[in-house]
Amino acid sequence: MANASIASMTPAPASADEAESWVRGELIRSLMRSAKGSYFVSAALMPAMVGLNWAYVPRWELLIWLLAGLIATACRAWGARVYAVRYAGRSAAAQQQFTERYGFVWSTSAVVWGLSVLLFFERTPQVNQFMSWLIVAGVGTFPLNGLALHPPLLKRYVNTLFITMLGAVLIRLVSITLQHPQFQYGYLMPILPILHWFLLLRAGRHIHETARNSLELLFHNHILIKSLTQQRQAAVSAVAMKNRFLASAAHDMRQPVLALSLYADWLRNEPELVLELAPKIVRATHAVNALFDSMFDLARIDSGQVRLHVERVDVPELLHDLELQYRPVAESRGLDFRVHMCEGSFLTDPIRVRRMIGNLLANAIKYTTEGGVLLAARQTRDGLRVEVWDTGIGIAPEHLRDVFLEFYKVADHAGTSDGFGLGLAIVARLSHVLGHPVSVRSRLGSGSVFRVALHDADEAVAQARVTASGG
Repeated sequence: MANASIASMTPAPASADEAESWVRGELIRSLMRSAKGSYFVSAALMPAMVGLNWAYVPRWELLIWLLAGLIATACRAWGARVYAVRYAGRSAAAQQQFTERYGFVWSTSAVVWGLSVLLFFERTPQVNQFMSWLIVAGVGTFPLNGLALHPPLLKRYVNTLFITMLGAVLIRLVSITLQHPQFQYGYLMPILPILHWFLLLRAGRHIHETARNSLELLFHNHILIKSLTQQRQAAVSAVAMKNRFLASAAHDMRQPVLALSLYADWLRNEPELVLELAPKIVRATHAVNALFDSMFDLARIDSGQVRLHVERVDVPELLHDLELQYRPVAESRGLDFRVHMCEGSFLTDPIRVRRMIGNLLANAIKYTTEGGVLLAARQTRDGLRVEVWDTGIGIAPEHLRDVFLEFYKVADHAGTSDGFGLGLAIVARLSHVLGHPVSVRSRLGSGSVFRVALHDADEAVAQARVTASGG
């Protein structure tokens, strides 16, 4: 019965930490699903017990016992109703609370059946006594599969039944001895109930262990299936991302490679134009190299092959290096390039943080057609922060999160046609690895500001993040 009740269960929890609680709760749920059958059988056996003893026991005794039995059955039915309404769908702790609060309904039934011994023991013919003992034994054994799912309740029911039964046997034996001093045979009778008592508790332990092991196995199978499903989904997503990656890379590479092919044909047909075509060939070659460099950067980070070298970096020196690299680029586009310095230093990988902020500057210059770019370092309540401001085209709110994805380009934005959509993806990866959170604010048509928090990086932690991202 316990195994059959396991077939319809509540969903298993998601983490191994919840296993013990879920198993305990499910055992009690299974117990309650089997309880209805046990008290129906108990109620059906009461008329049989009365019928077996009807001709030999005063009827008022039988009717009082039958009334007590019906009241006990009603208590069992009431307890099942309370459980169904208040506790069935609740946590394991609530299930436990129910068994502690309403366990007495099982005890009332056990007391009634234990007292039934007073009706027949040494009062009816041997055949009737034997049949009555079989009924009592059946009432003690039949609920075993269900009650064993919760050992405290099993012990409460079985102990109450057999203590009451032995008390009734002793009362009858004392009464018979007083009436018939030579009577001795009946004193051996308590041995069989005691043996039955021991066997029921022992069998209950085995049933409980079997049911618990089955539920634990079911739980771990659920966790395994969920893990495999997640891994499958991750693999499908990885394949889809790889396909998108290759398609986007092929698309972005086509233009500079086609330009190289055209310039080569042009140069072959008109060699005298070498001075004019050479710079264009160089620019196209640089474009292809830039794409490959960005792709390799992402690949190295994602595969965990980056080796970080954390050291103390001086903020003014960092900004000065970036100014030397990007001021000429900005001024060549007619943009004003300003720098706001502040004193300070922090621990990081100097090459990667320079690459990270450099990508932000390159993006700012690329998407700004007039006005300028500001590279600023500020000391805030939360520590050092580098900001890159621009007066460019801005980013709509719905695109702010997606701009950090590989090959993502905002549709219809000026300047996106000649880019690869990898600069901010690299920024996001390096931000995670180094522990320098990046935030962005933007207003469409007015410009953007990217902020990088310069918290001290721990080399071991940063390297662990690289390895984790590669795993």
